[in-house]
Amino acid sequence: MSRIPIHVPPAPAPSPLGVLRLRGTEIVGSDGKPLVLRGAGLGGHLNMENSPASLISGYPGHEYGMRRALKKVLGEEKADFFLDKFLEYFFTEKDAEFFASLGLNCIRVPFNYRHFEDDMNPGVYNERGFQWLDRIINILASYGIYTILDLHAAPVYIEFQNRAIALWEELARRYKGNTWVAGYNPLNEPTDEDMFEFSLGMNGFKRQFTQSIPITFCSWTVILGLFSFKEALPGACYAIHDYSNFGFPSGDPYKGTPEQQAKLERQFKRKIEFHERVGCHIWNGEFGPVYASPSDGPDWESINEDRYRLLKDQLALYDTAKISWSIWLYKDIGFQGMVYAGPDTAYIKHLKPFLEKKKRVAADEWGADVKVVKHIFDPLEEWLIKEAPGIKQRYPRMWNVSTHVGRLVRNILLSEELYPEYAEYFRDMSLSSLTS
Repeated sequence: MSRIPIHVPPAPAPSPLGVLRLRGTEIVGSDGKPLVLRGAGLGGHLNMENSPASLISGYPGHEYGMRRALKKVLGEEKADFFLDKFLEYFFTEKDAEFFASLGLNCIRVPFNYRHFEDDMNPGVYNERGFQWLDRIINILASYGIYTILDLHAAPVYIEFQNRAIALWEELARRYKGNTWVAGYNPLNEPTDEDMFEFSLGMNGFKRQFTQSIPITFCSWTVILGLFSFKEALPGACYAIHDYSNFGFPSGDPYKGTPEQQAKLERQFKRKIEFHERVGCHIWNGEFGPVYASPSDGPDWESINEDRYRLLKDQLALYDTAKISWSIWLYKDIGFQGMVYAGPDTAYIKHLKPFLEKKKRVAADEWGADVKVVKHIFDPLEEWLIKEAPGIKQRYPRMWNVSTHVGRLVRNILLSEELYPEYAEYFRDMSLSSLTS
């Protein structure tokens, strides 16, 4: 466990709006005026998830495996130093100042449960995890920005649901009354093939702690949907995630034609059918295109113009509907973020050969251009369909065979085998060079 102190700035004055609450379809403060939360997700920070965080920070596979690989190469002390400094530098007061200057007022903070407890010692909480959260909450609050806490990576194995509930109870105890915490996102994109039973379990999960928190931002995927719910829980703001295929390499270029605009609106309307039926506030917890770079070919700027056009039309839809939103994401290494580490930075220049290799083999799932490996995987997919045709109906059914194969072979197996190669880029680096 790292022993490097975490600097937590003092808590600023409470929000003049007090604790935010829901009033029908609106979020309101103590003044009774409607408030729309607009902002971004801080992906890649307290949850360095496999994808897209591998495109946020450059590593392959999963955070847990990446951390182990770094410790084998750097040793525990240096690895802890590097990873702690990564968290410290990833988001600072300058970021909050810039964010507020854009007129944005809320950041969704995804976090991994492993910052708070160890699988070998469940239920015993690590104070450092709360200190990292306190740091972000206080920095944001000092610039008038709200925080939504998001359990993006939840416990697994035995007693996993009880552990998640217990963690939220501890979070609720600590942040109850904090007027800068807009609400809690109990679990990111829960999904299960048996939708009815799963939705009942999640409702029970939320009922156990919604009494002690402000607003519950409940995330549901397109895969699960809200169609099995009859009513909204008190104090719950049900979320959607509204990614459009137009914003990814696999989609058609978005030219803003009437047909494309109508498709965008149909997609959005389908996702908010539950909200309109029960009369609750809508929060779009994730959306946003990915962007091309010069290495993607001579038409990369034209591609990005299409993606900006898509984003503009999506935001217009959200403004008309008066919904809150959190674009994915704030910061990365130049793929989807509002701000990014440029190609001339020391980190990107150092990892350039590895990042190019990951792109060449389509190791990352999020927004990867799989055309570069299509000739390799097409025969495997055709063989699977021939020998096991049921794979075409495999859950989740919105995935095609290519997605299933890519997830297992490239995004898991291949990516995990790339851990040692990534870690070798840090071998023999001094403490000063690790932070340069």
